[in-house]
This record gives sequence, structure tokens and C-alpha cells, in this order.
Amino acid sequence: MSRLAYHSNMRRCYIAIFLFIAAVAAAATLPAQAQSTKVRKPDPALDLGTIANGVYQNKAFALACKIPEGWVLRTDELNALDEKEKQDAKTKADDKSDASGPGPKVLLAAFSRPPEAKGEEINASILIAAESTASYPGLTEAAQYFAPLIEVTKAQGFQLDEDPYAIAIGNKTLARGDFHKDRGTRVMRQSTLVMLSHGYAVSITVIAGTDDDVEDLIDGLSFAAGK
Repeated sequence: MSRLAYHSNMRRCYIAIFLFIAAVAAAATLPAQAQSTKVRKPDPALDLGTIANGVYQNKAFALACKIPEGWVLRTDELNALDEKEKQDAKTKADDKSDASGPGPKVLLAAFSRPPEAKGEEINASILIAAESTASYPGLTEAAQYFAPLIEVTKAQGFQLDEDPYAIAIGNKTLARGDFHKDRGTRVMRQSTLVMLSHGYAVSITVIAGTDDDVEDLIDGLSFAAGK
């Protein structure tokens, strides 16, 4: 795969993820509570993880994430939107190249309030997604995943606070990038953490209204010791 195609595919991945957050606001179904134990359809190629007692766990990635009390889940809706977009793209001849290959799979999408519900405060959120690294030959470091992410976030009005850097959470080291976006008198803050594991690029994105709130959400992440 050429370098141009490589970045084009990765850019498509991040565009899809950011559009997920915006498009879910139009979803008509009622939100599930964060304590839900709803059974999700199994994916033979990817461990989707489970939710119990307000904690998302994924054994394959040794990852756990606390979901704040009262938050709502939209994971299934985002994946359904992704599938619909893929089908729509396949019907357009000029989009066949962009629609080929697997896209990102949302493992967790949680919001402090339903995205369609208006509020004065920033709607905090947690989004965990995974995509096979087989789609991106040459991807060997998590930091490489930020090249298209920075491009897409800037297109969405976000500014990069500083160059991506390494962060250790438990026994796991991830690449992290911090962004902010001015929204009138308020600032939306976003941090994305990326790791490569079991043949997947796993991204964890948190959004909140203050740096402290972002750090509180990141503090809810934990990684079990590998076997």
C-alpha cells in the first residue's frame, strides 16, 4: 500500500469515528443506562467486551473502563450507523475504493447525557474503538496513528495542545494526544489514547469541559497484567 493510500485509509477511519459522535444525535431509539447488561452480538474476529456494574471490560485487550453513574450508552447505535454508511458507500461507484476493507469497530460509546438532549455544559463522552492493523501495512507504533487523527480533528475545529506523547497506565504504555476546541464561552477538551494490541489499533477518546474532568475519565482506565 502506498503512503498516500495508507494515510487516506487512516483518515477515513477517524472521519468515521468523529461522524459517529455527531450522527448519533439523530438516533431515535431510547438510550440504555450505563448499568445495562444488554447482550451484544458476538464478533468472531474481535472481542467486543462486556459491561457489568458500570464497568466496561475487554479481556482480549486487558482493558477496563469505568462508566460514570447515570451515563447513557450508544455503542450499538454507532456501529449500526457505520454499517449503514458502508452500505450506502458501496452503492456509489466513486466511493467503492473508500468503502473497501474493514472500518473501525466501536467497543464502547458512553455519554453524560443523550447526545440529542441540549444542555449548557459540554456533553462528556468516552469512545473506545478498534481497527485491524492489517488494513495499514507498516503501522508499527501507536504514535503513527496520530498523523490522520490530527488532520481530522483540525478539520473539526480542534487544536492540538502539544505533540503526542507516551503515557503509562498501569503496566501499559500508550500514545496520547490532547486537543481543545473553543465553543463560545466554553472549551471542549479531548484526549485520545492509542495502543496496538493483538493485531488491532485501539483508540480511547474522552471528551469533557475541563482538564480535570478529562483526567477523571482517564483515571477510570485500567489494564490487567498480561499473561
